[in-house]
Amino acid sequence: MKLRKVGGSLGIIIPKEEIERMHLKEGDELFGLPDDDGLRLQARDPVFERKLKAFENTRRQFRNALRELAK
Repeated sequence: MKLRKVGGSLGIIIPKEEIERMHLKEGDELFGLPDDDGLRLQARDPVFERKLKAFENTRRQFRNALRELAK
């Protein structure tokens, strides 16, 4: 991958093979996760994020009931 100037910022040029493998398209959001070897790029999945947020809200709302059921 290469860094290139894009306006006043830098952008990463991702090889076509990786774009296809990750099913990316222009405008998709990526986020970087630091690891021992550097930085790992991961695609943002808005559908998964909505489902996770709904789960977290439900878990908070029914925290006591879930605790009782787990006994």
